[in-house]
Amino acid sequence: MKKKISVPTLCAMLLALSFAAEAQQPAKIPRIGFLITGTSTTYAPGIEAFHQGLREFGYIEGKTIIIEYRYAEGRSERLSELAQELVRLKVDVIVAPGTPGVQAAKQATKTIPIIFPGVADPVAFGFVASLARPGGSITGLTNFSPELSGKRVELLKEALPWISRLAVLRDPRQPPDSFKETQIAAQSLALKVQSLEIQNATDVETAFSQMSQERADAFITLPHAVVSFHQKRILELAGKGRLPSTHQDRLWAEAGGLMSYGPDTIYIYRRAARYVDKILKGAKASDLPVEQPTKFELVINLKTAKQIGLTIPPNVLARADKVIR
Repeated sequence: MKKKISVPTLCAMLLALSFAAEAQQPAKIPRIGFLITGTSTTYAPGIEAFHQGLREFGYIEGKTIIIEYRYAEGRSERLSELAQELVRLKVDVIVAPGTPGVQAAKQATKTIPIIFPGVADPVAFGFVASLARPGGSITGLTNFSPELSGKRVELLKEALPWISRLAVLRDPRQPPDSFKETQIAAQSLALKVQSLEIQNATDVETAFSQMSQERADAFITLPHAVVSFHQKRILELAGKGRLPSTHQDRLWAEAGGLMSYGPDTIYIYRRAARYVDKILKGAKASDLPVEQPTKFELVINLKTAKQIGLTIPPNVLARADKVIR
C-alpha cells in the first residue's frame, strides 16, 4: 500500500527545498562605479592605491567586487552622461575623484552613496553640510588646506630666492581660498602674481605664451581635476621653457615638476577604500565624517632641477621627505 503524505509534511518538504535552492544561489557581488575626469593613465597611481585599499579589506576585483570605470578623457562635459550610465547600472556606490566628478554624480543620483578621494572644499561646493556631519549621500576625504598654497609659495621662494614673478595656473571654478592664500604669501615675499585660467587644452598653450610675455620666473598649479588632467602638457611646456614649478602633490613632482608639497595623494586613494567598505557593510554616508589630511610631504625632483639648470639649497633639500635623483 502507498503511504499517505500529510499536508503539513508536504509543506515542510517544499519549504526545505525552497531554502536549499536559496542557499545554492550565488551571493550578490557588490558593484562600484568609478567616475574619472581624466584618463586611465593620469589616474593610474591613484586607482592602484584604491585597489590596494580594497585588498586590505578582502575585496578582489572581478571575484568579490566589480568596478565599473568611466573616463571622461578630460572632457568634463561628458561626466554627466557617464554618471547617469553608472546610475542605470545600479552600482552600490560611486567613487568620484575631484570636484567635477562629484558634481556630476550628485546631479545623477540622490540615493546612491558617493565617495570622493580628494575634493578641495566639499562644504563650499555644497557636497556636505559640514565635515563632521555630511548629512547626505556624499562623503570622503578632502585635500583642502588653503594655507598649503601659501606654504608652497614660501618653499619655492626659499629654494629659488631670485624669483620675482610668479604665475598661477588655476581653474576659475574652484573656491577662491587657495588663490587668495597664494596671493597673500606672494605679496609678503614681494612676488608679482600672474593669474592664468585653465579649463581646456587651448588654455594651457595660451597660459605658457602669456607667461613668456610677462617673463614669469616660476609657476604654481592650484589643485583641481581639470588642471591635473593637463599635467603632461603643462610639464612638457615647463621643461621646454626651463620654468621651475611647484605643485599640490607628489604625482606632479614624480612626473617632472620641480617641487610638490601637500597631502599624500596615494594615501587618500587607499583610504577611500575604507569608506567603500563601510558603505557596503551598511553604513550611511551621512554618518561618515569627511576625513581631513594630516600627513603632508615635500618632494623635490633634482633631475628636473639639473635639466633646467638650477641648484636647490642644501637646507631645502634637507627638509624634503623624498628627493628624486
